[in-house]
Amino acid sequence: MNKILTLVALLIGFGSVNISQAQSDPAAKQILDGVSAKFKTFKAVQSGFTLKVEDGKGKVQGEKSGVVFMKGGKYRVNISGQEIYSDGTNVWTYDKGANEVTITKMEGGQNSLTPQKLFTNFYDKDFLYKLNGEKKVGNRQMQEIELTPIDKSKAFHKVYLLVDKAQKSIFSAKILEKNGNVYTYTVSNFNGKAVIPDAQFVFDKKKYPGVEEIDLR
Repeated sequence: MNKILTLVALLIGFGSVNISQAQSDPAAKQILDGVSAKFKTFKAVQSGFTLKVEDGKGKVQGEKSGVVFMKGGKYRVNISGQEIYSDGTNVWTYDKGANEVTITKMEGGQNSLTPQKLFTNFYDKDFLYKLNGEKKVGNRQMQEIELTPIDKSKAFHKVYLLVDKAQKSIFSAKILEKNGNVYTYTVSNFNGKAVIPDAQFVFDKKKYPGVEEIDLR
């Protein structure tokens, strides 16, 4: 699996584990349920984001910006020379530098890795969660939710979400890895009324002359 897809999966598609949920904070659940319910009302979404990577000492290792498109079970992610497309059945991961695209089948069921999971109910079976309180970012009131993965084999041990209280939308997700690295995914803009044709979710090799295909389906 391409490195960027693995990273995106870590940040915005935490996956699911079939473990019975222990006690979580009802106040945090109410907030997350509100985010999920609002997101499900959108037919298509276009969202800009930034991704910052820091080491264990807080030194910034890199920062990238990108955009994600979502429609039903389809998605597309563009970030710094990498493009990921999914029509809900197949996944195309394109590396601009190598002019190479890897094609895989999208995993089915609860274990599928999709950007939509950041905005919906990914938390319900995967995490214990609690509301840490509120803080301001600029003039926006945020609610901070701390999530701890139930599956201790995960590469990360904590996730901190900031939820815009007025908009009922996720503003940022900070993922703390066990090795000390910190990944912060911040939503820079969000359009819940985007008009996106289905063709945007399929890799069109005609637009990439000489592209090498690696079909792993």
